[in-house]
Amino acid sequence: MTVKLDKLQMSDTIKTTVNPSEPAPPQNHDSQEDHEGRRDHDDHDVRTHRYDRDECAGREDFPAPGAFAIRAIDLTAGYGDRPVLHGVSLDLLAGEMLAIVGPNGAGKSTLLKILGGALKPWSGSVELEGRPIGDYDRRAIARRLAMVAQENLVAFRFTVLEIVLMGRAPHLGAFHFETRHDLEIAHAALERFDLIGLARRPIQELSGGERKRVFLARALAQSPHVALLDEPTAFLDLRHVAEIFARFRELRVERGMAVVATLHDLNAAALHADRVLLMKDGVMAGYGTPETVFTAANLRTVYETEVHVGRNPATGAISVLPGSAPPRRR
Repeated sequence: MTVKLDKLQMSDTIKTTVNPSEPAPPQNHDSQEDHEGRRDHDDHDVRTHRYDRDECAGREDFPAPGAFAIRAIDLTAGYGDRPVLHGVSLDLLAGEMLAIVGPNGAGKSTLLKILGGALKPWSGSVELEGRPIGDYDRRAIARRLAMVAQENLVAFRFTVLEIVLMGRAPHLGAFHFETRHDLEIAHAALERFDLIGLARRPIQELSGGERKRVFLARALAQSPHVALLDEPTAFLDLRHVAEIFARFRELRVERGMAVVATLHDLNAAALHADRVLLMKDGVMAGYGTPETVFTAANLRTVYETEVHVGRNPATGAISVLPGSAPPRRR
């Protein structure tokens, strides 16, 4: 990549290298409808995301409030002959946040993979913006949906800016380079996640928390309608945890972005999520608002430990505290 930067001032000529560890999304030239991302004829269910790539003034077409963003129906899935999920269903509207919580091994990360199209369920279905996810090609999915995994390995010495610019790949045609408009989007993502000062740094030189913020910024650069985040606050300090939730709240309000996040912090889920899905052993143990799901009885059953459930006096949100540890099993 050659980009002339002075505090990230954008140059008119930008050349970049796509991550060789990630195969380019397949091209589809079958029809006008396929080329434009398999548009649905029902404008209420599908909001086509497009940029005017010839003008920096090109604007995003964000989902309308109340439109379905993503839905899962009776999912059963596993690996090999080992079942992991059993009859999981959920739905999420534009602008909402769903927190998926539960103990280790509950199936949270597997569910995210299925929602993102990376893993096929044994039975059941996933709909993205009102259409079966299998109806979209990989590029069309990536224009609508971004996923940030728990761990993101990078084999090459890319800079932070280069990593974030990779989020623009789904919006580029074959053999096209990033434009000034793409760099502006990457710059905005870096600013939103407090990464401007790290733009030239190689990703390998960053701390775990800084790396996490880089991949969140890359997901934002995709301009998705749905963000799937697997433990997005892992490795982050207290300040950046608060800022990450604040930034995604802004995106939910400004763009109608729907957010699905797996979390271990029940208090963060109660404070920031519109709804929570409580899981144990691949089964739904509760689904609804934090007030209806985070009851002492539900949490004792799922986590097999004593808990105290009350209200945070500062925020009014549900507050969950661990009780005494259960006796060690002999």
